[in-house]
Amino acid sequence: MTTLTCFKAYDIRGRLGSELNEDIARRIGRAFAEGLGAERVVIGRDCRASSESLMAACVEGLVAGGVEVLDLGLCGTEEMYFAVTHFGADGGIEVTASHNPMDYNGMKLVRKGSAPLDTATGLAAIKALAEGPELPSHAGGRVVPAEGARAAYVERVLSFVDIAALRPLTILVNAGNGAAGPTFDAIAAALQARNAPLTFVRLHHEPDGSFPNGIPNPLLPENQPVTAEAVVAAGADMGVAWDGDFDRCFLFDHTGRFIPGEYIVGLLAEVFLAKEPGATIIHDPRVIWNTRDVVARGGGIAVQARTGHAFLKQALRDTGAVYGGEMSAHHYFRDFMSCDSGMIPWLLVAELMGRTGRSLSDLVADRMTAFPSSGEINFRLDDPGAAIARVEAALAPLRPERDEMDGLSLAFSEWRLNLRRSNTEPLLRLNVEARAGVDLAMLTTKVSKLIDALED
Repeated sequence: MTTLTCFKAYDIRGRLGSELNEDIARRIGRAFAEGLGAERVVIGRDCRASSESLMAACVEGLVAGGVEVLDLGLCGTEEMYFAVTHFGADGGIEVTASHNPMDYNGMKLVRKGSAPLDTATGLAAIKALAEGPELPSHAGGRVVPAEGARAAYVERVLSFVDIAALRPLTILVNAGNGAAGPTFDAIAAALQARNAPLTFVRLHHEPDGSFPNGIPNPLLPENQPVTAEAVVAAGADMGVAWDGDFDRCFLFDHTGRFIPGEYIVGLLAEVFLAKEPGATIIHDPRVIWNTRDVVARGGGIAVQARTGHAFLKQALRDTGAVYGGEMSAHHYFRDFMSCDSGMIPWLLVAELMGRTGRSLSDLVADRMTAFPSSGEINFRLDDPGAAIARVEAALAPLRPERDEMDGLSLAFSEWRLNLRRSNTEPLLRLNVEARAGVDLAMLTTKVSKLIDALED
């Protein structure tokens, strides 16, 4: 029996060669076919240098399982999600490592109906099959192109937007040399055909698996200035940047200021509550006060779910929520198979700017003042459990409200923290939020010193 360490909580991530290679990819493809009893599977890939060969090996495994494989080629993860439902397939695979380092790759998996796969819904069974003896081959497997997939996907994305409400805007888009460029171009062409008054300035637009401008992860502060400076240089009204498989999108206002994801969650919650009063909105546990306040003011119902795309998707399905968002810039939509999209959010924000005549900066200014947050701070530690215990023990005398849904959350009257281990990387992540007028920087420094054991 082979032990596969690339299987994580809700997807596959591993170091190339030792943890993920063509043989393992083939085993995963064969196990995916067997575990789901699949007859038809959609597959796509990002632009990493290793993705094409890993996808080919995975396809071999699927075909050996007698599966009809619908090949999307180079595409975003959300295009795979869409195609699974559009073609009535039994599941889908996107070969991608998103924003992980160059020596990594991975896969994102869904089952029929684009429903999430995690250890509780079939991923553990697929792992066991992939680790076990080689499965027998079945006849009938074949590979066919997924004809019309992108055009249908573009129409679904544009269905979220009232194009007549758009006003003239210049938008700087940074694909980070990831997979977003060709898909964005298809959306932009469809907008132009409908006379949408949007002008686009493209940056790092061509897919390039060597990532000459660095791994596309706009959440990292050191990666944000390139987009910010380009927004200002172009005189753009807004900037948009994507990660490698563009299931996350990050927004910048006209001054080049990065808008943290939790405020975009609040903004989109407002958009959907205006359309569906009383609707349910899902949020993750890391930074919550702004979202909960927005939802309460809008007469909606706020529901917290565990961090991670599989858990947010399941929460949307369980509750019928119209929208869900994570501070990490994943945004989920009931009418997009309850899946996340990196293309729908910026279009909705552009529409809101058109409807209100307000800049993105103005739309979020009051919320950022009312509920300031630290941004996610990452720690590489030998013993993250000890650090979490140290923080809890030090703050226990203050009698905080405690929540263990995802890591440790401690809430006080004027501030709150969440401390959790990453699901995909060897990191301990800290988020601190506060109410207006509270010294957020001082509190963040205090907790950071506790984590690093540097306190006096």
